[in-house]
Amino acid sequence: MKQILCFGDSNTYGYKPDKSGRFSWGVRWTSILAEKFGRDVNVIEEGLCGRTTIFDDVFRAGRNGSESFPAILESHTPLDLIIIMLGTNDCKTVYGATAGIIGKGVETLLEQVKKYSPDSDILLISPIYLGENVYKEGFDVEFSKESIQVSKNLEAVYEKIALKNNIHFLRAQDFVSCSETDQEHLDAQAHKIFADAVYKKTDEILKARFIKAAC
Repeated sequence: MKQILCFGDSNTYGYKPDKSGRFSWGVRWTSILAEKFGRDVNVIEEGLCGRTTIFDDVFRAGRNGSESFPAILESHTPLDLIIIMLGTNDCKTVYGATAGIIGKGVETLLEQVKKYSPDSDILLISPIYLGENVYKEGFDVEFSKESIQVSKNLEAVYEKIALKNNIHFLRAQDFVSCSETDQEHLDAQAHKIFADAVYKKTDEILKARFIKAAC
């Protein structure tokens, strides 16, 4: 059985835009991906609300992705494919990070993959943009107006990182966008659409991996 690890934040966890909790199995994109592959592939859901690439959240412990990632990689080895979709929480005002700095955080995660799961393929996904009203009253005060542009700048930085490291790349914003409800998370329909896009990409990667291994 092939193994896919999905490492991300609340949009990998499946947090609902109306703040009522987590989307159920069969709704969140990771679970839809698992259902599409069936018994041939084990999809490991490792999404966590508030997770960053390298930053410590002063309000919630355990959100620094680089601190938990090595243990997660070791506990699930061997892995055929690792999907990384992080960066949205790094855009929070408190971190003051540019897209370039957030990209360095992503590269830290890639170095950890090389150390703890060197034979795995990697799919780096640039996250969806934050909504234009995300920082306003009634939405998420942890973001600012500047956070929106930083979130938009991530895709170009991530694509360069993917090319530099010879890994696979996908832009989430090419397929889906945040819900109007909270300006931050995917709604149920977006999860379905995104699952289709990720399935197509990951299926290609796994098939190419099988052919390479057979040669």
